[in-house]
Amino acid sequence: MYLLSRFILLIALLSSSIAVYANELFTAEDIFSLEYASDPQISPDGSQIVYIRNSNDIMTDGKNTNLWLIDVKSQQQIPLFSDDKKYSQPRWSADGKKIAFISNRTGSHQIHVHYLEENKTALVSQLQTKVSNLTWSPNGQWLAFTQKVKAAPTVIAKMPKKPKGAKWNKPVVVIDKAYYQADGSGLIKPGYQQIFVLPSEGGTPRQITHDSFNHRGTLAWSKDNRSIVFSANRLADWEYKRLEGNLYQVDVASGELVELTSSPGKEYNPVFSENGKKLAFLSGSNALNPYRNAKLKIMDWKSKKVSAITQDFDRSVRDQQWLSNSRLAFSYDDFGKRKLATINLKGKIEDLTDTLSGTTMGRPYISGSFTASTSGKMAYTYGNTTSPADVAVITTSKKSSVLTSLNADLLAHKTLGQVHEINYKSSFDGESIQGWYITPPNFDPKKKYPLILEIHGGPHLAYGPNFTAELQRFAAQGYVVFYNNHRGSSSYGERFAMLLKYKYSSTEDFADHDSGVNAMIDLGFIDENNLFIAGGSAGGIATAYAIGLTDRFSAAVVAKPVINWLSKVLTADSGLGQIPTQFPGMPWDHVEHYWKRSPMSLVGNVTTPTMLITGEKDLRTPMAQTEQFYQALKLRKIDTVLVKVPESYHGIAARPSRMITKIEHTLAWFEKYRTSEE
Repeated sequence: MYLLSRFILLIALLSSSIAVYANELFTAEDIFSLEYASDPQISPDGSQIVYIRNSNDIMTDGKNTNLWLIDVKSQQQIPLFSDDKKYSQPRWSADGKKIAFISNRTGSHQIHVHYLEENKTALVSQLQTKVSNLTWSPNGQWLAFTQKVKAAPTVIAKMPKKPKGAKWNKPVVVIDKAYYQADGSGLIKPGYQQIFVLPSEGGTPRQITHDSFNHRGTLAWSKDNRSIVFSANRLADWEYKRLEGNLYQVDVASGELVELTSSPGKEYNPVFSENGKKLAFLSGSNALNPYRNAKLKIMDWKSKKVSAITQDFDRSVRDQQWLSNSRLAFSYDDFGKRKLATINLKGKIEDLTDTLSGTTMGRPYISGSFTASTSGKMAYTYGNTTSPADVAVITTSKKSSVLTSLNADLLAHKTLGQVHEINYKSSFDGESIQGWYITPPNFDPKKKYPLILEIHGGPHLAYGPNFTAELQRFAAQGYVVFYNNHRGSSSYGERFAMLLKYKYSSTEDFADHDSGVNAMIDLGFIDENNLFIAGGSAGGIATAYAIGLTDRFSAAVVAKPVINWLSKVLTADSGLGQIPTQFPGMPWDHVEHYWKRSPMSLVGNVTTPTMLITGEKDLRTPMAQTEQFYQALKLRKIDTVLVKVPESYHGIAARPSRMITKIEHTLAWFEKYRTSEE
């Protein structure tokens, strides 16, 4: 009996050690335990930061968005509101004594104001539709916001009166707008975004913009609290001119509108200096190009004279904020990283940090945000390759400190894949391409590993050395994961981004990917007989196009792709923007060009086993696109499977379980074709 007991104990200990070792790897279940910080808002005096703490709920398959408060000096953080309700848009009053925010804590999404010294919270609105762009007036007496105001639906025919008790079909939906649907929401209900003001102590909201145009985006109160500056496209044919927009000033009392800018293109994101004498804003060209750098401009408020500050800066300015009356902070993307920098009114730029990151959980997209205070301190989302976003603070002297460690309880005990940078030349034209690869935990460079090439979307987006739940899962299963910023990617300037104009997808970007695979093989630890390819959205298009050009991959996973551009641009929600900027003209006038860009034109070459995965409600790359490719491959008797994600729009990884579904189906498909090393 004693020997039997010792044997059972030994087995239990061995099993325990094996479980501990297995638990060191990043698992599918770990995705539910990940947290990240977003929207860090620093108080006007720089002493406190309120931020949104995002976590996943395994029981509801949703996200918890709570508000936490950090004392910058002591680095102590406390929950401001931490429960099962939703919180968003925390905004400080100018005196730093109150925080306004949106929450459904009373059953519907309403505006609340929290008084910090009194530790009391007031419900100040009873609104019927979603609130955006919540903004305090300088004197703290008003809150401005935007909200959709419903319009009467179009009625073509008058129907006879239905008899009492009769059960007729639902009324038809009449559509007469060019822009009538949007991924994530479906058919757009009639109405327009309008600006409202509301007493900060509660009361009746008052609409101050009207007319059948959308008035939205950043709201900038004038220093005297009498007017609000905003951006709007008020052209009669605004649906067709998506690259236009001017700055307007609306008088809060009378609603009188004054147009402040009229340059071709779009002026947006207005922000007043502390003394109210200057207005900073961003400007984008209306050139029919798929990529445009945003430029920083300054308006002298008295004379309305405008000066271009970053005319020669070959990067896109983001989210400018005043640090003083003569200096601003802003962020920009550069070589796969998001940087926080300062700029004076003469255009002199000084980088502070390149660690803004961590607010996209799935794939390693560039991300991150910040806020600045006139104290010279800035709060920002700090991330790296081994952790999603925490809250950090930095000064203009570059002194920084990370104030939270939201994932230390989970990831500090995990062995993650290591991220390495690789640079190489494209075989197409010698263009320099930047990429990264993740080696599996316990990597041995003397061994051979299967490779996954994972292609980003956009295509004018960019990956970087950031935390990625999806690719870390691949690495945990023994794959080396390679990703790059092929031509067309952002963060490398306009010339590089424009290399894909009218060439999305093409042999050019395929050469960038293919050359990267060769560069990885040259490192000596890649098994050439186990090469795999995957990508989503624009990455899905590139993946489908690649397997029409080569048979070197053992298997492919094509997520939410465009397969036939001729039909896509006429059925998706993005056609109004894509047709004029990504194509030389209308599809019926350029059939050959659209067809050449379509993976369907190469489907007769495909021999690669292919999994297709798309959301059933996708309006950006509609399910019919995926089904066309699936049916074509089946007709050719290529090993193919179609995975439909129920109730999902384009963001098929938006819920934790959906992200896990995408990852685990990809791994299962690749495992089916992964051969053992001889």
